[in-house]
Amino acid sequence: MLQLLILHLVVAVVAPACMRLWGRRFFLVLALVPASAAAWAAAHSPAVLRGDHPVVDVSWVPALDLHLTFRLDTLAWLMVLLVGGIGGLVLVYCAAYFSATAQGLGRFAGVFVAFAGSMLGLVTTDNTLLLYVFWELTTVTSFLLIGHYHDRQSSRRAAVQALVLTTFGGLAMLAGFIALGEAEGGSYSLSTLVASPPGGTLVEVAVALVLLGAVTKSALLPFHFWLPSAMAAPTPVSAYLHAAAMVKAGVYLVARLAPGFADVPLWRWAVLVLGGGTLLLGGYRSLRQHDLKLLLAFGTVSQLGFIILLVGFGTRATALAGLALITAHALFKASLFLVVGTIDWAVGTRDLRELTGLTRRMPLTAASAALATASMVGLPVTLGYVAKEAALESMLHTDDGLGTAALVLVVLGSVLTFAYGMRFMWGAFASKPGVELSSAQRTSRLIVTPAAVLAVAGVVVGCVPGGVEHLLAPHADAYPGEPGHLILWGGFGPALYLTLLVIGVGTVLFLWRAPVERLQGALWEFDGAAGVYKRIIRGTERFAADVTAFTQRGSLPAYLSTILTVTIALGGGAALAFGTLPAEVRPWDSGVQAAVAAVVALASLLAARARRRLKAVLLLGVSGYGIALLYELHGAPDLALTQVLVETITLVVFILVLRRLPAYFSNRPLAASRWWRAALGALVGIAAAGLTMVAAGSRVHAPVSVDFAEEAYEYGYGRNVVNVTLVDIRAWDTMGEISVLLAAATGVASLIFLRARAIKIDRATKLEDPQQARVWETPVPDRNVSLYRRLTERGEEAGPEGRGRQWLSAIPTLAPQRRSVIFEVGTRLVFHTMVLFSLYLLFAGHNQPGGGFAGGLIAGVALTVRYLAGGRYELGEALPVQAGWVLGSGLFLSAGAGAIPLFFGGDVLQSTVIEASLGPMGELKLVTTLFFDIGVYLVVVGLVLDILRTLGAEVDRQGEREGDVAPDVPFDSPEVTADDAAPEAAPAGWVAGPRPGGSR
Repeated sequence: MLQLLILHLVVAVVAPACMRLWGRRFFLVLALVPASAAAWAAAHSPAVLRGDHPVVDVSWVPALDLHLTFRLDTLAWLMVLLVGGIGGLVLVYCAAYFSATAQGLGRFAGVFVAFAGSMLGLVTTDNTLLLYVFWELTTVTSFLLIGHYHDRQSSRRAAVQALVLTTFGGLAMLAGFIALGEAEGGSYSLSTLVASPPGGTLVEVAVALVLLGAVTKSALLPFHFWLPSAMAAPTPVSAYLHAAAMVKAGVYLVARLAPGFADVPLWRWAVLVLGGGTLLLGGYRSLRQHDLKLLLAFGTVSQLGFIILLVGFGTRATALAGLALITAHALFKASLFLVVGTIDWAVGTRDLRELTGLTRRMPLTAASAALATASMVGLPVTLGYVAKEAALESMLHTDDGLGTAALVLVVLGSVLTFAYGMRFMWGAFASKPGVELSSAQRTSRLIVTPAAVLAVAGVVVGCVPGGVEHLLAPHADAYPGEPGHLILWGGFGPALYLTLLVIGVGTVLFLWRAPVERLQGALWEFDGAAGVYKRIIRGTERFAADVTAFTQRGSLPAYLSTILTVTIALGGGAALAFGTLPAEVRPWDSGVQAAVAAVVALASLLAARARRRLKAVLLLGVSGYGIALLYELHGAPDLALTQVLVETITLVVFILVLRRLPAYFSNRPLAASRWWRAALGALVGIAAAGLTMVAAGSRVHAPVSVDFAEEAYEYGYGRNVVNVTLVDIRAWDTMGEISVLLAAATGVASLIFLRARAIKIDRATKLEDPQQARVWETPVPDRNVSLYRRLTERGEEAGPEGRGRQWLSAIPTLAPQRRSVIFEVGTRLVFHTMVLFSLYLLFAGHNQPGGGFAGGLIAGVALTVRYLAGGRYELGEALPVQAGWVLGSGLFLSAGAGAIPLFFGGDVLQSTVIEASLGPMGELKLVTTLFFDIGVYLVVVGLVLDILRTLGAEVDRQGEREGDVAPDVPFDSPEVTADDAAPEAAPAGWVAGPRPGGSR
């Protein structure tokens, strides 16, 4: 099972590229993927019939009893056959349906296969939480498929509507699953819940929430309106999602849980009211539709109500009929949707008022539609007839009032189904006087074959009801009550008479279609649930706009004040009301700590009062380095090292950003609000300290730190507790953190780059004449020529022969006045040492201070030094690869290292130690988490490189192009010296503040 899921995932990823290479014919190859799932299920049919269900159980989080469990029982087997088989046929259909020049086929193909894989996981998993994951994957992928024509407003609106409603239901279902799992005697295993359902009031609430999820997914009242709107999707999507796959997810969930929870009173009443009401409403709305696709859509809504009424009713006989109807509906409704797509493809319209004489022009399509419609309306000898007869017979033998009510609903719904089925055949294929087709007809054997295969299958399977019963009975046997039977002829009796009544009344409704339409038009029109949805969405948008207008004032201090005030009120209030202080509070261990804390506090206060941005940043750096010193004084060198490196990188980022900002925060005098801000800052500090002490005073158990060091070595094989925690004990947290780093780097680059990120990297060695690429060197105004010449001559006075060796590769690209020889020499001396030191920290970090994060920061600092010394061309020489490749490689390596243990029967992110003797070189002790740490190292290096390329090199390039300048003082001011002068209008991009390539 896992192999099939991985196959779907891999193919979904590569499908877009393959579609670009081979075009729409690649759909024929893609069809093999879902078809392989159906073939796998068919191969396991004997085992499923024996009750020897194939099971795959992979431990996910053992401490939480979370397992990746997949199980192929009778119901899952049936759904896999339908999802895989029909999915394969629909993909074959796509090869002819879409034109060779259609846009977005690669995306469509990848999402379609991903949806098929999500449905495969949904119907085979035995874990409720994993079912929810696959449930939401189908929601997201169906959103993309429904909105395939994203340039059409109707498609976008329909996709969003389906996403909102099904996501709402999915969240409700998740809450129900959690309630069932945490209830007394509850479980997160579906099979356990059904075999031994928990009891109590909480369970009734949980059942209601789970049913809400099923109702939204299967488009039952009052959420039925999203499915007809989803007909804006391409017809293959409708044939798969809305006939065989997505909407069947809710049906599957009800059928899965009904054997255990059908006796809950809320369950039966909900199934009767919602299922029966949807059956009637969908049939009624179908009678007045002129678009063939919409007619089938409302018919699908009706049929889904019918199916859920049967599988959720709670008796053995109705369940068997419901399982047969699930199969029949998937076959005939998928076939009919494909028929409608063929008609639209061939003649260019789906409006039944514009269609005529297609029986002669499209005989195979007409025959397919006739067989599928016969199954839909319940005519012999189709599977639909067998299922409907079994349903009527089961309702006739139900003794309670619910059975009688269900029988009445089924008969009325069947009448409507027969009427709109005849309306479909007449509208699509009958010859209508005075109607002529306005466009030429296209033909294709490939496009008509899938519909014909499905239609014939509905008849062939219907001819062997005994075999169908033999295959489906194992799941029906889990229900209480007398067994039912699937038969073609049950003799003369009430069921037969009701069928004749359905056919007679349905025929009358069809023949009186014009009066029926007029009557429907004369009745009061109301927007119903769809209108309620629209009003809720509009009201939510207006409320959000009002709240945004009130809160989003554009003032960062106001936002921060609000956040901090709420934090103090809630956190501090709770601490005062319920907190317990420790028995003894020791302010510091030594006077040095107190002195460092005083420096940190003073620097913070001065930073808050600073008017100049650069001054504030430097003072913030003092605070950060002071915190690092406190870590060291407390005996945490690893934390201290990391804090120092992070603070260094942060300072560099601030400096790079400041080049594009004014030198001062504001020209306005400080207002009285500064006292309020100072008081708020002090209160936040006091509240944070108080909460820390309350947390320490509330401890009732021994701290984890007591045995943490030994456990880290015993289970993680390392003495550096911090590093072992990051790459082993809390590796999932680290995985999330490096993912956030990658997202942050992507966001920064997206904001800064004005050109494609994949553009070639600026490298000095790739330039024909590096001096022609000198940055920050353009003509200056006449009044500045003399001083600019003196600056230039100072850098050139030694001449070419006396300039000495070239310490860095990109130095010729810098203007002479931007060079610092001391900086260049120092960079040349320390760069490689820093890189080697970063690698040492990486490999030694499991037992000594260091690790991938600290090592990556050291390497990032080395790149920063190289950039500051030689500019953007030197950065390209230091690491001539795209930052995205480094980031992606790191994340891929970390994820891959975490997944490798699964292939050897282990757990995700499980570590192993490898020990060997290297003779004279000593002993080798390698922990496999090193590969995870290497991934962290690469992500950090990639992040720093991306920041330097965006906030550094790209800002440099943009400044050179724009020629903007923001000097601190006028160029010809008497205060200016040759060391800090900056031409006022050019060199291009000169601004106040430090510059790469030496001093300002």
